[in-house]
Amino acid sequence: MAPPFFSDINKGVNDLLNRDFYHTSVAAVDVSTVAKNGVKFDLKAKQTVKDGPLAANIETKVSDKATGLTLTQGWSNSNNLNTKIELADVTPGLKSELVTSLVPGVSKAAKLNVNFVQPFFTARGAFDLLKGPSFVGDLTLAHEGIVGGAEIGYDITGGSLSRYAVGLGYSAGDYSLGLSINNAQLTTVSFFQKVSPILQVGAKAISTPKQLANVNIEFATLYLPDPTSQVKAKVADSGIVALAYKQQLRPGVTLGVGASFNALNLSEPVHKIGSSLSFSA
Repeated sequence: MAPPFFSDINKGVNDLLNRDFYHTSVAAVDVSTVAKNGVKFDLKAKQTVKDGPLAANIETKVSDKATGLTLTQGWSNSNNLNTKIELADVTPGLKSELVTSLVPGVSKAAKLNVNFVQPFFTARGAFDLLKGPSFVGDLTLAHEGIVGGAEIGYDITGGSLSRYAVGLGYSAGDYSLGLSINNAQLTTVSFFQKVSPILQVGAKAISTPKQLANVNIEFATLYLPDPTSQVKAKVADSGIVALAYKQQLRPGVTLGVGASFNALNLSEPVHKIGSSLSFSA
């Protein structure tokens, strides 16, 4: 089994802490359908602030399994045209993609991504063709549950190293540990465990070498009452508590509701409530 990409070394705890918390949007709707010929359509819309504007995006994905070519075209109500062309299995384990973004008369961007996956290592390279140009690459190696990796960013025009990071992870069946250092300024330690088939727990601590007294800690847990629902809770040392509930109403229809509040000062106007409704067919 190939090791994860560098950004996925701590995927378990990152998903537990960041996914399926619905308070970040007042309301969100996601509709996904697949035509008989395999063409996939996605429509996403969300309102991040009460009485604020609605952000919507429609996306079409067409794949040709014979050649490994995939074309994804998106268009948002902010007139942003997003295009992604993927070419898989040029050689075994090699995948490349060209991603472009265009807002007519405002901005444009183009990135070339190359991924290479083998049983004992993975490597990625991302070239920003218009900004810089610049390069970001990472490499991970794995052996008997231990995963190590490094990431660098390079400004091609300036000829300088723009960022770097190293990470180390260990997985032993039902639990995993992670450590990462970013630009020698940010240290992250994480823990994730599947306590049982219906219960998961995880925590992450982030600190800087110059301010070891200021450590930001988050803890989250996920509970599955039954096969069609889940309950999540997250607590940060800042006092912010987030709660979320997801329920499959019927096959292809899922409802999510969430809230966050400051447990240290309930009178502060920072409380948020949100919901999400997803359809797939």
